[in-house]
Amino acid sequence: MTIRAYQVIRRPIITEKGMGVKETQHTVVFEVAVDANKTAVKEAVQTIFKVKVASVRTANFHGKFRRRGRSEGYRHDWKKAYVRLAPGEKMIEYAENL
Repeated sequence: MTIRAYQVIRRPIITEKGMGVKETQHTVVFEVAVDANKTAVKEAVQTIFKVKVASVRTANFHGKFRRRGRSEGYRHDWKKAYVRLAPGEKMIEYAENL
């Protein structure tokens, strides 16, 4: 499960909205694999960060059409997960350092 856990969670999303959700709702935001479901995201966060997860919400984003000069194409589709930590759990370290 350890190798799969690092394939499920791609990277943390550190934006103004993500930091606001962290402060008010005890929630962290990750970019996850497109084929990952809520259960896989929950298990991956619990395995990697050693915390208990209360709930997971996901959102799918479709790639936008982009042009640069004569070349054109689409960005890749991606998925975002909002992971709410259980009450009493310490916030994940990467988000505290900002």
